[in-house]
Amino acid sequence: MNWIDALREVSVIERAGADVEVGGVEYDSRRVRPGAAFVAMHGGTTDGNRYIDAAIAQGAAAIVTDSAEVYAKLRREHPEMAAAQVEHGRRALAELSAAVLGHPERKLAVSAVTGTNGKTTTAYLLEQMLRSVGRKCVLIGTIETHVGDEVRGSPHTTPEASDVLKIFADGVAAGATEAVMEMSSHALDQERVWGIPVDVAIFTNLTQDHLDYHGTMEAYAAAKMRMFEGVGTSPPRVAVINADDPYCRHMRQAFQGSELFTYGIDQAEALYRASQVRHTPEGTQFNFDTPSDNVPIRSPLHGRVNVSNLLAAMCAAQACGLTLEEIVAATPRLAPVPGRFQVVVGSAQAGFTVVVDYAHTDDALRNLIALARELVRERGGRVITLFGCGGDRDRTKRPRMGRAAGEGSDLVVLTSDNPRSEEPMAIIEEALAGVRETGTKCIVEPDRAAAIDLAIRAARAGDIVSIAGKGHEKVQILRDRTVPFDDVVVAEDVLKEFQ
Repeated sequence: MNWIDALREVSVIERAGADVEVGGVEYDSRRVRPGAAFVAMHGGTTDGNRYIDAAIAQGAAAIVTDSAEVYAKLRREHPEMAAAQVEHGRRALAELSAAVLGHPERKLAVSAVTGTNGKTTTAYLLEQMLRSVGRKCVLIGTIETHVGDEVRGSPHTTPEASDVLKIFADGVAAGATEAVMEMSSHALDQERVWGIPVDVAIFTNLTQDHLDYHGTMEAYAAAKMRMFEGVGTSPPRVAVINADDPYCRHMRQAFQGSELFTYGIDQAEALYRASQVRHTPEGTQFNFDTPSDNVPIRSPLHGRVNVSNLLAAMCAAQACGLTLEEIVAATPRLAPVPGRFQVVVGSAQAGFTVVVDYAHTDDALRNLIALARELVRERGGRVITLFGCGGDRDRTKRPRMGRAAGEGSDLVVLTSDNPRSEEPMAIIEEALAGVRETGTKCIVEPDRAAAIDLAIRAARAGDIVSIAGKGHEKVQILRDRTVPFDDVVVAEDVLKEFQ
């Protein structure tokens, strides 16, 4: 695309240099190819302006910078180079990428999910419902990215805008008409989703997490609210909001669109409700009460939290145009999400159940343990919970996670979970304070593999062992290195000895 034409869609302070053809947009100098535009911007951990020379050496045809000083230096040292100075680097990255890629975001109906817990499951369920009626989709989420039938890895819950738009462009080329994506609070606050027009916005819940970044719950909620206001776009057409959550009113106040769906299990005021909820070994059954009808739902997913996630996905599916009949037909065939109450192969033969779950907040731990308790109640089993707390993250949630684990479990195994730059035992001591308040027996084992082995060997017939915190993750992040680590694989290896 012609450089000057592309810049017409970018808020530019000043531009200079040659008019060139731009074949792509990058923010990482290592990915620059000849003919690309490089957007140098201040980020949370680094400053892209430090890598302009590297981008030029890689063949960049144009440079965009959010630094007046760097722009002036660039004009002195490379007077012929196409260059532009902008106020907001991330906004420019989004605007320039959209223009160069031909605005793929305008060719997809985008549904976006935000919330502390349930984003991944809700997004997966909605994508499956859309696919069940023959719609081709893009999915961008924590675990993986889908472009039609192609499955890709997901390094971030919500990538930078240029990466999102490239995925959208690939989806459009593959015939996709819908996109479902998770929008994290970090991405909303940092405007990594600038200019993405959300059609259906979904809010699952808000519980304490990420306060190491946001500082307060008010700031955390404000970041989530941005999705309902529109980030560089008009507000979403439809909002789907969890009426059971105390922050429901914040999202409702932020929403300026035309149609509101509220859902809930407890709230009689919700427009869409689950009633007569029944939990079985095969999954969950309930009545889906809507303003126009009441239909029975059968789902292979377990637990109250998944009833809420399913309600969110069903409301969003209806907002996307699916009929109640199509929703009812889809729900029995919905596949569970990897790392979300994932039953480990081989545990049934051992006479007890081992599950792996991503629960990494006190609220998510309570939900996980409540589900485990419900499933063992009839067989008289115990709940054994293994968990740890991540390093370099909100320290205030550590004793609360310990308290949540101790209050609901018969045995707690406290271990390490991505300690990063912190000492594992220092993290464990902070979580242990919460467990001690409950009086529940707790075994401390900082080696996660050894802890998983210990927890499984402590199980008896009828018990459930919940391995919490990492879910789908395939690595353990230590101070000086990142090593391969998969809770599911480690648990499977231990269980082989029981077969």
